[in-house]
Amino acid sequence: MEILEVEVKERLRREAVAERLRDLADMLARHNELEFERGGMRFKVKVPDEVELKVELEVESDERELEIELKW
Repeated sequence: MEILEVEVKERLRREAVAERLRDLADMLARHNELEFERGGMRFKVKVPDEVELKVELEVESDERELEIELKW
């Protein structure tokens, strides 16, 4: 049973996506939590020293999708 789920989809330039991924990577490397702000609310999620990483690439004739998932 989910207590909370926050999902945001938006179209960004490739460089902006790279910046967001770097920000997430920095939070993981330097702190033991991830921080998000959505709708005027701030969320902090503690992250343990070890997590499960899943990277999935889907290639179709007209679309590509890369999913990066962290689970703990």
